Amino acid sequence: METVKRYFRSPAAIVGLLLLLVVIAMAVSAGWLFPNDPLSLAGRPLVWPFANPRFPLGTDNSGRDIAAQIFYGARISLLIGGVATLIAVVIGVLIGAFAGYYGGWVDTLLMRITEAFQTLPNFVLLLVLVAVFGSTLTTVTIAVGIVSWPAPARLTRAEFMSLRSREFVQAGRTLGMKDIQLILGEILPNALPPVIVYASVVMAVSILLESALAFLRLSDPNVASWGNLIGLGRDVLRVQWYVSA
Repeated sequence: METVKRYFRSPAAIVGLLLLLVVIAMAVSAGWLFPNDPLSLAGRPLVWPFANPRFPLGTDNSGRDIAAQIFYGARISLLIGGVATLIAVVIGVLIGAFAGYYGGWVDTLLMRITEAFQTLPNFVLLLVLVAVFGSTLTTVTIAVGIVSWPAPARLTRAEFMSLRSREFVQAGRTLGMKDIQLILGEILPNALPPVIVYASVVMAVSILLESALAFLRLSDPNVASWGNLIGLGRDVLRVQWYVSA
């Protein structure tokens, strides 16, 4: 309860929560406000905002409704952010848990693998994965999750290393509990809170990574995403800047 009170005393936390609620509301109401396909042709290309009541935010290079793409793009951003974060956290927690619990050569091996992933910047590795496996929405989402797991792994490892020698773990060993029972049933619930907090950062970074791919036209062009919309506006940025704005 005290944690919740501290959260609502933070102006930054409240602003972040309000922004998240706005994005969720956009995603939920997209189908109701814009029943047609957001990528279908709706009118003349490059109509300025408020020039036509049908298109309050104007149309893009192909005559598609920008407002519809923004609302439907919220769905794509939440989908990619949520699924990619889940993939990253699951992989990271598993690797970090075993590395932190067992230590020794297991820790050394798993941390060398983690460092190998961190040698290249996330976005460079993401570009390689997309170039090899394709740029469908599913592939991009999985690829974003795969490049995002090292940080949760290191955080989980640190938590496990600090918890594995606590009294409740020693008591579990005395009672004859197996390692997997101690890892999943005793230590993991106590190690998860900071990982869950960090997951919000992973989700934000995942959305930015997909948007960067879409801006470079390396993401799925068959879905309405914010990155795709910004990328399309790049060609007319000096004249019709509102497409990217």
